Amino acid sequence: MFEPGGTALEPRPVPRTERVPWQVPVGPGPLPPLTIDWNVMLFDSASNVLIQSRFGVANDAKLAVKLPIRIDNQVVGYLGYIPRLQLVQSLESITRQQQLDRIKVIGLGMFAAVLIIAWLLANWLSRRLSRLGQGATALARGDYATRIPVQGHDELARLAGDFNHLAEALEAAQRGRQQWIADIAHELRTPLTALRAEIEAVQDGVRPLTQASIASVAQEVQRLTRLVEDLRLLTLSDLGALTYRRQPLELEEVIADALIVNRAGIEQKHLQVQRQLREDVFVDADPDRLAQVFGNLLQNTLRYTAEPAALRVTLAVDGREARIDWEDSAPGVGDADLARLTERLYRVDSSRSSASGGSGLGLAIVQAIIQAHGGRMLATHSPLGGLRWRIWLPMSDHRPA
Repeated sequence: MFEPGGTALEPRPVPRTERVPWQVPVGPGPLPPLTIDWNVMLFDSASNVLIQSRFGVANDAKLAVKLPIRIDNQVVGYLGYIPRLQLVQSLESITRQQQLDRIKVIGLGMFAAVLIIAWLLANWLSRRLSRLGQGATALARGDYATRIPVQGHDELARLAGDFNHLAEALEAAQRGRQQWIADIAHELRTPLTALRAEIEAVQDGVRPLTQASIASVAQEVQRLTRLVEDLRLLTLSDLGALTYRRQPLELEEVIADALIVNRAGIEQKHLQVQRQLREDVFVDADPDRLAQVFGNLLQNTLRYTAEPAALRVTLAVDGREARIDWEDSAPGVGDADLARLTERLYRVDSSRSSASGGSGLGLAIVQAIIQAHGGRMLATHSPLGGLRWRIWLPMSDHRPA
């Protein structure tokens, strides 16, 4: 130590308990300042660090404010310290840099994780979408038996389920079309075979050309013509090209006229007809098409009821609709067949089809006409033992002019 006059004094030993090391060993790399206390250090005359306080780092010397130490007016060293503000700024700078380094590491890790997850997700989605694409390609080729496995409960799983429903519908439509073509071919072949047999019999001289043989040929031609006309009507209905001339009609008159027109068939069958028809029930409909509806229903009754046969026709009002109940006597049909009676060319394998003679299209035509008029129809068991058709048609507020 030195007195102000520059005289050297004897060093006074410092008690062991008061000794504080000026610097502590540090591990690899400098430690950041952990305190905002002043950082005091000692420099030689060349500004080299002689003593540095603990937790100091090499860069602290550049921030230090140096005070000269003179002996006999000669600078022998410097006493340096770092002002509190600069120390705080240094601490903030180091902390900021450490945070930036951590953020960079975390950001790189998150970016890598996002890439990996995105790749896995894209690979998973691409496999599922690939199966959908392959299924769509198979459907386009006509392979309607294609199905896609449904995995999970997400949107793609629901899409796969909808795809399978579509494939099932297309497969059913294909089977129906094939069955439809086969049934048409069968229905056309039957009258054509009979017609050819009649003609060949006349040509070979087996049967003479008489009025009876001509009538037999004419009957088969009429049957064939009726079948072709029914097919044409249903095709036009499917295409929406079947024309209707709507006008206000009283249903009681339309039903009564249909029964009168077919009076010969009713008398020949000995059909007992009961009518419970309400007057002043009007609908907007095509008179010819409605006459065809009740004519087909009557022909169905005449063909499939056993003697003694009975028919009961009821006309009532059900809300804003007119309701027609067409009930005939035994035999009836099974529960499984009720919903299929309006299918084209559908035949019930029971006694109701034993004396058919029809084209198998009459009820399908009835349903097409009723639906075109905004109505609906339902088949149930009749209290008379046979079949009951219940038909609803929208009522009209208009009256015939």
